[in-house]
Amino acid sequence: VEDVFGFRAVQVGLPELDCLRANRISFRFSLALEAGAALAADPLQLSLASQSLDLVVLPHTLESHLDAHHVLREAERVLRPEGQVVISGFNNASLWGLRRWFAGRNAGSPWDARFIGLLRLKDWLQLLSFELNGGRFGCYAPPFAQARWRERFGFMEQAGARWWPILGGVYVVRAVKRVHGMRVITPAWRKERARRRALAALPQKNGHPGHAARRRHD
Repeated sequence: VEDVFGFRAVQVGLPELDCLRANRISFRFSLALEAGAALAADPLQLSLASQSLDLVVLPHTLESHLDAHHVLREAERVLRPEGQVVISGFNNASLWGLRRWFAGRNAGSPWDARFIGLLRLKDWLQLLSFELNGGRFGCYAPPFAQARWRERFGFMEQAGARWWPILGGVYVVRAVKRVHGMRVITPAWRKERARRRALAALPQKNGHPGHAARRRHD
């Protein structure tokens, strides 16, 4: 979000994590149903005017709702043309995704979330006329609960970014809202009438074109 400019920015979800701290937009705020948000609202029904924001950040917001596609449509609605959305999510094709398959129903967060594959998210963005302009993977080490095991496999963070970059446990993507312009097309019969008028012969009163030319010269 560091190089995104504009007038208004909002973070939808996870108000305890300030994802806009590196952004330089003057008016920025958080929105969520959880305590701590500047504005209490449901991501499924954003209480914001259409085309009023320049940046929308969704930190794992899509994964925490049953109708994730509707949340993304709401983000598209409140964004201005050429506005940007930043989305983070858990990668199914990773050790984190594998851990989720073996987790029980009461495993807690984040294993009870609905992981959304990156290819599926790209399809959703394309349907809503978004164009990807950035992305990154991270968290290559296994999701151990104990700190000593995480430190032992810390070498995988640098190695994964170099050798298997698409297998990171978390992805972050950025996309721009594109709105195609309109051009008024003149009816063909108007062009045809103008062409015929240009090709029409001028009447000659004296019968010889040279007489008219000399008269204009005089």
